[in-house]
Amino acid sequence: MRPRSAHSLEYKQLAFKLRETRKAKGLTQEVVSARLDKPRSFSFKVETGERELNVIELMDYCAALEEDFLTFVTQLSREVKDLRQDQTQKD
Repeated sequence: MRPRSAHSLEYKQLAFKLRETRKAKGLTQEVVSARLDKPRSFSFKVETGERELNVIELMDYCAALEEDFLTFVTQLSREVKDLRQDQTQKD
């Protein structure tokens, strides 16, 4: 099993999906961070992959984005599966 880190392909997809979801909702990092009672740098670090989230933090982040957690995670799971398959085919 490969080690997981903020730099893994999977985590990069999570960070990308959080950023794209925020933008699609018309929210700024400032608004999301305020809803989480965190400094703006928190959202920036999450969206750039510098800061990992645990599952509870991800639930809170989805709530701040006004995004259903289960829907978000289901879509992310499909995307990660596709990325893994693409990576396997390249190897």
